This record gives sequence, structure tokens and C-alpha cells, in this order.
Amino acid sequence: MSARSVADWLDPRLDLAAALANREARPAAGGLSLGIDLGTSDVVSMLVDADARPVAVCLDWADVVRDGIVWDFFGAVKIVREQLEKLSAWVGDALPGRAATSFPPGTDPRISVNVIEAAGLEVADVIDEPSSVAALLRLDRAAVVDIGGGTTGIAVVDRGKVAYSGDEPTGGHHVSLALAGHRRISLDEAESVKRDERNARRREEIWPIVRPVFEKMAAIVEEHLRGPARQYAVDTLYLSGGSCAMPGVLELFARVFDGMRVILPRHPLYLTPLAIAAHGLPHGEGA
Repeated sequence: MSARSVADWLDPRLDLAAALANREARPAAGGLSLGIDLGTSDVVSMLVDADARPVAVCLDWADVVRDGIVWDFFGAVKIVREQLEKLSAWVGDALPGRAATSFPPGTDPRISVNVIEAAGLEVADVIDEPSSVAALLRLDRAAVVDIGGGTTGIAVVDRGKVAYSGDEPTGGHHVSLALAGHRRISLDEAESVKRDERNARRREEIWPIVRPVFEKMAAIVEEHLRGPARQYAVDTLYLSGGSCAMPGVLELFARVFDGMRVILPRHPLYLTPLAIAAHGLPHGEGA
């Protein structure tokens, strides 16, 4: 089974997810799958149809998870319940009573499971974040780098199976800390600047400030690939996570991994939530 095309298969689904975020669901037949991504910076609930096309997306920026630990359990449960209420208002009885969820490699998957169950759902499946992306894209031999809010995770796929995964601190939250310290602004203001995709010039201006943090992320990936994962031949690197949308990230990773093909899909913020939701479909990957 060949890898899915980013341009033809993945990017249109990510475009649709971005267009649907916190907007009324598009019409869809039954058999929907629900995925819930508890991130360090946000919580995303996504419904997909049998073809892994987004039907509805709820996104809340939230500080309820830190480095794979749900430090505000009741806050996380409250957000998930509120998102489920929105989804129910949009799709009615088509809303599944079970959901797939995820966790950063090296952390306890039970932490995410507890939140989903406390919100009143049955857990359909749980998978680590970079592995969910690898499964969605049907990768045969590649590495997936998931830059989350608090960590950088990597999954190495060899012969169609995840052969190695790891996760280390340093993520989008650290980018915001660097920006806040340099500009002498609050962390909330720094987060707002970082996410302002509509102001490309403003984001380009902050790249020199945050570049060292991304260099650290690239170094983490390089250490894993040259260290514990060195036995696996990797020639393609896929980037995932909202922070990857910063101008300069793709070029930085392409320079560090100059012997590899580095791929950055559109709207990388929605890649992991899409992968989690699709993981709940029969065979875990959609049509």
C-alpha cells in the first residue's frame, strides 16, 4: 500500500478542517468517527466521515496540559464536554458515543483516557501522536516529527510499522516563552503573535527571535535519528504541529536534514487531530 499524497489527499482535508474550525458542521452521512486531541496549547475535537474528511471541528486554546500531563483535569473535562455539546447541536444523533485519543510518546496514555471517560465517552482507541500521523499517511519508511505545545515527538516507520518513537521537552510553548522574554510582553500576547497567520510580515519579523528554539527541536530529532534510531534508513521527514507553520521552520529542517526530503503539509495544526479521528475508523485510516 503506497503512501498517501500530501498534495492530493492530505492537504484538501487539512484545508477543510481549517475552514470548519468552530463553525457549523458540513452535511455528512452516518458512520462518523470522533477524535479528541488534548494538546499543551489547545484542545481539538474532530469528526470525520468514512473517507477521513472532516465534518466538524471544535478548537479551544487552553492551558490544561503541560508536557503530556493534564495538570488541570477538571478544566480539560469541562472543555471536552462543551465541545461535545457543540458537536451534538450540529450533528445530533450522528455524534458517536466513543472517541479515539492520543498521547505524547513516553507519557502515560491513561492520562488522556481519563479525561475522555470523565467527559462521558467510551475510548475507542488510544495512540501516540506521531504514530497516528504515520498511520494516516500509510508511510512505509519515514519519520514523523510532531512539534506539540510542550514537546517534540518523533516516530520512525520501517516497512510500514512504527519501529521507534521518542519525545523530549521543547515545543511551541517554549517558542512563546522566547518571544515573550525578548519582546517583554505577556505569554498570552506572545501566543497571539505566534498564531497570527494573517500577518505574515509580523511573523517573519519574529523568526530570528524564535529560531534558536526550533534549532533545538531539530537537534532533538537529529539526536534520535543518529542515536537510538540509527539502524533505520530514513529518507523522508514529515512535520506536524501548529508551530511548524511559522515562516522559516521548513527551511531550517531542510537545511539540517539536507540528505532527506522534508515535507510540511498545509495547516499542520490540524494534522494530528485528523490522524486521531481517522484512527477511530474501521482499519484506522479511512478509505
